[in-house]
Amino acid sequence: MTDILTLVFRTFMSQTDVRKDLHVAPPPPTTCSTLLVGDNNISRSVLLLAAVTAASEMDIKVVFFTQTQIQSLPVALQKCVPSLSPESLKKIQFSYPRTVEELLQQVASLHESTNTSPTPPSLIIVDRLEGYLCGTGGGSHSGFHPGEQSCAAHLSALLCDSAAFLTQILRQRTSSSGPCRVIASFQSEVETGHTAEEASATEPILDVLDRYFPVRCTLDRDRSYEATAAGLQEVWHLYLSGTGTTEASSAKDCEDTTGVAQEWQLLISPDGLMEFKSV
Repeated sequence: MTDILTLVFRTFMSQTDVRKDLHVAPPPPTTCSTLLVGDNNISRSVLLLAAVTAASEMDIKVVFFTQTQIQSLPVALQKCVPSLSPESLKKIQFSYPRTVEELLQQVASLHESTNTSPTPPSLIIVDRLEGYLCGTGGGSHSGFHPGEQSCAAHLSALLCDSAAFLTQILRQRTSSSGPCRVIASFQSEVETGHTAEEASATEPILDVLDRYFPVRCTLDRDRSYEATAAGLQEVWHLYLSGTGTTEASSAKDCEDTTGVAQEWQLLISPDGLMEFKSV
């Protein structure tokens, strides 16, 4: 779902970016999911920004699944959101399933909380899918075999089904509610710079994930001389692609509005401040 990511990019837009007319795309009538593909550390920062932005700016409940304990917000996030209120953080529920079996069980039980909670989650985030699909060893996942591809399909389908169920509950309680979104990250072994089609062909697990995540946000580090000369610690390119972005753009063609940017830059300064810039 590009609406939350676009809101993140716009909220933390570089002050030098003059394109202030960018808007957040309204959610389509059905649920949609986004896959972040690239460096784990950057992906996690973007996921945390999405969680915080959704909770604070959109006032929605978030469930964040990850294998690694989050003791405190990263320095970069603290610099981006220095005045984050405790009430906003309370809208984010962090869960730490260690294995794919535990993750499947916890995702499957999301509907149980709707009986006791007045507000079901509107955003489900899964950090580092490859860590679950490769087992606790993590590291290289070049050994993916059909069984693990089947597991990826099972997990992705469950995430989408859970989001669809929660969307139905949300709209029953408030007709104006948007859909429940799913955002997950996956670190591919495919060298960055490849198109989504090339990466999927090289790494079959991505082909499986693309069936369930119609929007892909690919992270590609800029190592050019210009990026270094700018005095920044890191520069990353973020490319939005997939059938989900195509459908959103087609819907926008019927309206007198500015389209959603398909490429962004993430600028990370030496002190850890993160800013986004439309391309």
